[in-house]
Amino acid sequence: MYPSFKALCCFCASVPLQSISVAVAIKGFVADVVSELHYKNEEKIPLEVEFVFPLDADAAVYAFEGLMGETKIEAQIMEKEQAQALYEDRLAMLEASVLFVRDPKSRDIFKCMLGNLPPSGEATLKLCYVQALAPEPDGAVRFVLPVVLNPRYALQGKKQYESHCLFVQDIPRVPERELPYKLSLSATLHSPYGISHVKSNCTLTPLQYATEDHTTAQISLTEGYCLNRDVELLIYYKEVVRKPSLLLEVGKPGADPGSLMGDHVLLLTLYPSPPAPKPGLNTTGEFLFLMDCSSSMSYSTRSNSEATTRIQSAKETLIFLLKSLPLGCYFNIYAFGSSYYSFYRKSVKYTQQTMLESLRGVLDLQANLGGTEILQPLKLTLYTPIFLQVFVFTDGEVSNIDEVIAEVQSHSKSHRCFSFGIGEGTSSYFIGGIAEASGGRAEFIRSKEQMQAKALRSLKCSLQPEVKHIKLEWHLPPGLEAVLLGSSTQAIFAGERCLMYAQICGQQQASRPNIMVGYIHTHSQTFTEKMDFRLEAEENDRLPVHRLAAQAVLKELEETRSTAKQQLVLETSLSSGVLSAQTAYVVVNMERGEPLQAPVEFREIPYPNSTDFPKWGGWGRCPRPPSPLRNSFPKWGGWGRCPRPPPPFGTAFRSGAAGADRKNKGNACKVCNFFFIPSTANESLLLRLVSLQNADGSWSLDANLLSILGLGEVLQTAWTTVLVVLWLHVHFAERSDIWQLLEAKAVGWLHESTGECVCVCVFSIKKKVCRYFMQSASMLFGHMKCRQRTYQLICHGELQIP
Repeated sequence: MYPSFKALCCFCASVPLQSISVAVAIKGFVADVVSELHYKNEEKIPLEVEFVFPLDADAAVYAFEGLMGETKIEAQIMEKEQAQALYEDRLAMLEASVLFVRDPKSRDIFKCMLGNLPPSGEATLKLCYVQALAPEPDGAVRFVLPVVLNPRYALQGKKQYESHCLFVQDIPRVPERELPYKLSLSATLHSPYGISHVKSNCTLTPLQYATEDHTTAQISLTEGYCLNRDVELLIYYKEVVRKPSLLLEVGKPGADPGSLMGDHVLLLTLYPSPPAPKPGLNTTGEFLFLMDCSSSMSYSTRSNSEATTRIQSAKETLIFLLKSLPLGCYFNIYAFGSSYYSFYRKSVKYTQQTMLESLRGVLDLQANLGGTEILQPLKLTLYTPIFLQVFVFTDGEVSNIDEVIAEVQSHSKSHRCFSFGIGEGTSSYFIGGIAEASGGRAEFIRSKEQMQAKALRSLKCSLQPEVKHIKLEWHLPPGLEAVLLGSSTQAIFAGERCLMYAQICGQQQASRPNIMVGYIHTHSQTFTEKMDFRLEAEENDRLPVHRLAAQAVLKELEETRSTAKQQLVLETSLSSGVLSAQTAYVVVNMERGEPLQAPVEFREIPYPNSTDFPKWGGWGRCPRPPSPLRNSFPKWGGWGRCPRPPPPFGTAFRSGAAGADRKNKGNACKVCNFFFIPSTANESLLLRLVSLQNADGSWSLDANLLSILGLGEVLQTAWTTVLVVLWLHVHFAERSDIWQLLEAKAVGWLHESTGECVCVCVFSIKKKVCRYFMQSASMLFGHMKCRQRTYQLICHGELQIP
């Protein structure tokens, strides 16, 4: 978890890396990236330079080139052991050499070795990779350049080389202001639907359009960017398109016909929309929440030290999830770190009482459980005959990633895992891997607002079946055949995008459009979608679609351990140029110069040492961050504000306090007071309101709720619930993705308790009722007579709503 001793020492030697320049070309939903590393040796001795850096786990690295002085570098991909031997031979002969390789234990970490850089010598290394971009729910296309590389926690009882991702264990770290290199980024955007605007977590230059129809634009980072957060771009097109599309790419000239690189390859984008049932109020099932309480969760979610801590954001999000669970389900909560414990000995039924108990326990969670060891709690939770929905909140600083993914994969038929990577530098391989292995979904969160919205979106997905086993029937022109590449068993939820790759084999004998019919299966039904496309191939000398297809094939093959499949990994990687676990890029044809006469010194490129790291020397020295939620809740059940030590390893969390809880069961006043959060400048008004909802979906109108809504008179519960729903639409309409499930429970309760008359008001909020009664806040919340009369009209059916 902590940097090594070397990372904390003064970094006195000069660092030859001068700058990193990134050029991104985004076309539709595909990003082609070229990253240039510029080195200059300002010392009087030759150097060997090591640079470790992160990339997205699904990025397909396909080229490595550059300049060494005036000599062009042309790297070649070859079997990894052979490449390493060649590099070491060149290094021993004091000749210039370059090696680029992937970490064998984490597919999102890479290492570049530049050997024998002479005094005053310069080198520019160019790395090329391509990746598919996922659309956001609001229609944006999201591109992330990973910059932050966090240390990984070393498992207890294991040696460093056994537990660490090999490349990150000894990375030196220096204060951010002393970082010797800078990063710049420029992006070229292209879409036939037009570029609307771009959002980012970093400061950008104004968007510059290159064409009058706004189909091409350019944007870049402003100067002064600090390498303390990943660069995120959200590209919004003028038209949000969610319909099937096909991109056909011409094969590589000179490549063998019939090979992956020689034939045409198509990228098919699908948006399957099966008739999924709506989440019900009495949906059964079991939900497990695994909360990372390791010390690193006390860091801020953003680079700003004043931002909300990771653990605090996760706790508030867990409150939203608990409030949104359906009645009739079962649930449990696990806190994990170097040890772990559960709130209950086994999952309990979701009721008002268990919800209150759990919320109280959530507020008591702290980032005080040491390192990040998730394997054991996962093993404990997944061994069950009941189908589980598992939600994992973690900063992802895990070293035994392959073991964890394998464990999740082995139980994929009995659970779905929804993972949330919190903070900067989260491992995309770990977070995405455990979700993909179980048919769930992964989310990466860099702010509290993102976490709440994405967590509730995942909860909605957990209440519906995923689309699986997509089968395609092709009707191609005579002489052509389509062969699917990569896995076709990926899980997609209704309305989400699915990417599929196919190799077009043979020779076309006639010119006519092809017809494709897709048979899409879910757990309980089969439905058909028919799509027509015209075979119009595009030429691109960088072959991004071929590279992505090769990456999909490699990813599927690397998941198996058979000798035959591993041989196919090597062959596919060598033929496509896409890097894999078995291959590496190495310089093999550089012009030989004069051998260096002086011994070579070793240098490592440092990373910024976050000011949020706790003091080195032990987990216990990390102070617990202040919790506004905790301090706002009065003493109840004997806990008070004093930190409670965690229960013994693996024991139930609530076993000792159940009796005290039952004593307070009938005291409604104490329950309401406990979950009332006084208003402060830094608190979420929405969270205060959500914390007062009952388990069945209703709100009870008491002094606490009245103070939030600005009311001064107690009305009956049904009208109170209507008022809360109206208030949510008026004040938090843009945050509806967070409270949609809460609203569904409220409407269901209204229907059961008062009949359809009150439900009509809720369903028609966006229509005439909303316009008629919401033009002025004082009309609804300030005039009691008007409010009472409205309620009477609705209940007696006298108010007609179109």
